[in-house]
Amino acid sequence: MNQTFVGIDVGGARKGFHAVLVCDGRILGKKAERDPDAMATWCLENEASVVAVDAPCRWSVAGKSREAERELNRQRLHCYYTPTRAGALNRSFYQWVFNGEKLYRALGCRYPLFSGPHGGGRVCFETFPHAVVCALEGRVVPARPKNITRRTVLQRRGFDVSMLSCIDFVDAALCALAAEAFHKNNFKVYGDSAEGLIVVPS
Repeated sequence: MNQTFVGIDVGGARKGFHAVLVCDGRILGKKAERDPDAMATWCLENEASVVAVDAPCRWSVAGKSREAERELNRQRLHCYYTPTRAGALNRSFYQWVFNGEKLYRALGCRYPLFSGPHGGGRVCFETFPHAVVCALEGRVVPARPKNITRRTVLQRRGFDVSMLSCIDFVDAALCALAAEAFHKNNFKVYGDSAEGLIVVPS
């Protein structure tokens, strides 16, 4: 039986989650959902072996950013910085990160968070669509125009992007490609287990 993989784009509580299920270069399904538990159940029902999430899996331990984010930025893969949890409280921008925290908690029972060597079985991890695009293209590409650039990368790999009605589903599909690359042991890791690892295709 072919393996299936899920990528999830995370928004705030109102926007919720957008997920794409892929197998062998084909989009098998997609789902928009506000309830993190329902999203985790959907992954399980579709027998996804790996789930890749576009949201921080950990907060900074003591500063305004995490090691993984600093490593990405040193390679010109610019991303948002994640502060400590206390530093994010009462700041509306980080609502999506708190929502991602709920999703990781919901996934955790069936999809343990990747924190180092993986011996097989279901797993989830954090990824970053822009870094996925750059890895797949083999170079640092401009982040904008985001929608066009990212759809083009998916099209080159045989995906029917007409099924992806918004940029959130596009990003979810890119996350699913990272999940597939992880399954094939074709990935690179940024960061550390204390503040969370970011996984992208190698």
